Amino acid sequence: MIVSKEELRRIRRGLLFTSPWILGLALFVAFPIGASLYYSFTDFNVLLPAVPVGTANYTDLLKDTLFCKSIYNTLVYTFLALPLTLIVSLFIAVLLNEQIRFRGGFRTIYFIPSLVPLIPLGILWQWIFNSQYGIINYALEPLSAPFGASPPNWLGDPTWTKPAIVFTRLWGVGGAVLIFLAALQEVPRQYYESAEMDGASLFKKFRHITLPLISPAIYFNLIIGIIACVQIFALPYVMTGRGPADSTYFFTMYIYDNAFRYLKMGYACSMAWIMFVVIFILTLLATKLSSRFMFYGGERY
Repeated sequence: MIVSKEELRRIRRGLLFTSPWILGLALFVAFPIGASLYYSFTDFNVLLPAVPVGTANYTDLLKDTLFCKSIYNTLVYTFLALPLTLIVSLFIAVLLNEQIRFRGGFRTIYFIPSLVPLIPLGILWQWIFNSQYGIINYALEPLSAPFGASPPNWLGDPTWTKPAIVFTRLWGVGGAVLIFLAALQEVPRQYYESAEMDGASLFKKFRHITLPLISPAIYFNLIIGIIACVQIFALPYVMTGRGPADSTYFFTMYIYDNAFRYLKMGYACSMAWIMFVVIFILTLLATKLSSRFMFYGGERY
């Protein structure tokens, strides 16, 4: 194929205008990814040159009890938080999509918590979940006293630490609510009118009209939720540290400790690639399972 001089000039101009982005992508994305893959096969402590060790880092992970514990904690949290986040955010979006008074105000109220930075959010909920002075236990104490029980020690009992962090995450579902709300407003009203003429109940309209037509938004929030759950770091780090009996010692926290506390950068890089594989498998599984329920433009994907 022969390229004219004018087309070459356009290509050069295009590359010139996009060169800052290409350079940034190469320096801050592509190079770190390649470097982390290389360092995952080395013994590297940042201060001394890397020493190749082959697959020793990966084989050592299988013998590391803390690695297995962090994987377990992360997966348990993911399977607790992910469905609850999707259900709660969709429920709120459906309510906010109704024709009610002060609808704009309610939308703002539900969205604002998602704008709070994670560090202040963790400190706030650390106070709320305080076993002695927290507002939640203050409200639960009159309810539990007649049964001779006491409110949970949310952040001090391994049984309750993960539910506490899941509850904290549910407080900030405003972003997912916004995406669901945008999808709900795109559903044609005539579908509901036709269903009402046929005598369809509220549940049937939601099951056969709403859910299929907003399935791309559900899929998007599902994938984003998987990534966010597996990469959770700030909330448990602020609220519990490692938590009682390492109950909130998540995968990202172990990566952070190995990389910046123990200076085992090669070991941390191998863990980061394990995290990539876990996210990839969960994303692929979610895509396969949801593909039969996906609709685009009213047609099955």
